Amino acid sequence: MVRIKRAIISVYNKKGIVEFAKGLISNGVEILATEGTYKFLQDRRISVLSVSEYLSYPHLLGGRVKTLHPKIYAGLLALEEKEHREEIRKNNILLLNMVVVNLYPFAEKANNRRGLREVLENIDIGGVSLLRAGAKNIERVAVVSSPSQYREILEEMQRNKGCLSEDTIRTLALEAFWQTSEYDRTIFKYLSTYFSSPKKEDLPETIELRLRKIRELRYGENPHQKAGLYKTSEPKTFAEIEQLQGKELSYNNLADADVAYKLVKEFDRPAVAIIKHQSPAGVAVNRSLSSAFQDALRCDEVSAFGGIVGFNRRVDEGIAREVLKAGFLECFIAPSYTAKALALLAERKNLRLLRIDKKKQERDWEFKRTWGGILVQEEDESSESPRQWRRVSRKEVSEKEREALLFAWKVAKYVKSNAIVLAKRGNEGFATVGIGGGQTSRIEAVKIALSKAGERAKGAVLASDGFFPFPDSVDLAGEKGVKAIVQPGGSLRDKEVIQAVDRAKMSMLFTGVRHFKH
Repeated sequence: MVRIKRAIISVYNKKGIVEFAKGLISNGVEILATEGTYKFLQDRRISVLSVSEYLSYPHLLGGRVKTLHPKIYAGLLALEEKEHREEIRKNNILLLNMVVVNLYPFAEKANNRRGLREVLENIDIGGVSLLRAGAKNIERVAVVSSPSQYREILEEMQRNKGCLSEDTIRTLALEAFWQTSEYDRTIFKYLSTYFSSPKKEDLPETIELRLRKIRELRYGENPHQKAGLYKTSEPKTFAEIEQLQGKELSYNNLADADVAYKLVKEFDRPAVAIIKHQSPAGVAVNRSLSSAFQDALRCDEVSAFGGIVGFNRRVDEGIAREVLKAGFLECFIAPSYTAKALALLAERKNLRLLRIDKKKQERDWEFKRTWGGILVQEEDESSESPRQWRRVSRKEVSEKEREALLFAWKVAKYVKSNAIVLAKRGNEGFATVGIGGGQTSRIEAVKIALSKAGERAKGAVLASDGFFPFPDSVDLAGEKGVKAIVQPGGSLRDKEVIQAVDRAKMSMLFTGVRHFKH
């Protein structure tokens, strides 16, 4: 056990520091504090010693130099050795048993697109040095690097009469080293991007993945597989979703929720997506979430059973009532929920409710593990303009058809290849009426989509994530009354496909962009 007698505190984030300082003092700990922290605590009538007063040396360069002094670091790094003790006594140095530091918010400033000067000012020097020095002297110094640690540390000190166990000190040291390494990695990532101007198509020579476990999951894709949710170092990510109610989340729940969240973000109008096995079962946009949910569910009520539902607006009482009538659904993901909606949805205690920040995420890399390596690609966020799509049919494409085709095309991007999406325009919005995906031949995907649509295929539009290798898919769609098609083009048989479209008196657009999803 290590008795904590004296602590140095220098914190940017003052959350919880008043209570923590009071708790340390009640356990007999003397506190030194840097200028900003000292004033903050003194203003709240907490007796602490100023670092400047102890060093008889002012903070320099507008606060750039505060704790970088031999008396501070000797007090942290001294070992329980005779020679060290003699030097400490001879130079009137105070031994320090605890470092309490949280760092300047570099990542937050960098992500807010501040100027370089301001971002550089938020590179913490003294704080990182204090953490590393304290963590190095693992035999007698406890390093507190996050407000989340305050409560447990005080509870342990209270139980142990002002002492902390060796296991606790080791755990705190590991956390501190993780924090400083992650901090440096974030700085390197920002500055390397800022100082270089890679071409859009360039891939980085090296990619460093630093992932931290957020939670254990119920199980993996199957119950016999262990699974967890890890997050990257980015300040706001999908991994930081908040679960408001329901059973423990599984790997499959989160994989589907991720697709649902990304899909509904494609639309500005109220949108709903129902996802099963990472592929849409129904998608709609409308004047309200309630109307969109009804339309999305109507696309394929059988496949929607047990699905994950994504919303791009706040879930209110109206949509909550619609859901309660809809049968079994596993999970919702939305930016927020009204209090009345939460009260209604609480009737289904196993229904998982997830809340996620609506803020747009930065483009990032996608990874797929292979045997002995990792495949890396950009996220599929192609910025092609529908105005640049090329009409290849004799028949014109009406503005209403073009809007419906754009809706279907956006949905097709999230359907497993080969992907076919049939959609229709309603009075107030657009909805899928048949989806065929995950097939090894395009004609089979077309057959599935048409089968699910039934009579609704008549007058619908069709989106295909890849080109048609043969005209047979177009012939079949024409027989069922599909009136317009959007597809990338690029087949050796494009001419035959276009002729089939013209024979069926349909219209067709080529996008020039493919959206495979494997």
